[in-house]
Amino acid sequence: MVQFSVIDEQGMTHPVEAPADMGLSLMEILKASDYPVLATCGGMALCATCHVEFTEGLERLPEANDAELDMIDTLPNAVNASRLACQIRIGEHLQNAVIRLRGDGN
Repeated sequence: MVQFSVIDEQGMTHPVEAPADMGLSLMEILKASDYPVLATCGGMALCATCHVEFTEGLERLPEANDAELDMIDTLPNAVNASRLACQIRIGEHLQNAVIRLRGDGN
């Protein structure tokens, strides 16, 4: 299991635990944990409604692909640590990460 933290819209930090061996995306875990992530496109990197910001742990993530970067570029409140949760697979690289929900389209 991988443990990380999520900062919700009210600024509260919540621990999350997710299986690292099932091939799930961060978006799927956030939705299953009842966080308000629309994920309108279903994880295809086409809508950015799963926009998150990594306040800790960004340096351990795999590089964003072109589709993800293109979609992030359309966001008015994107920051250097912005990622799309649908494009991040749960794995050991998320251990102890801190992820802020950004609320784009949510």
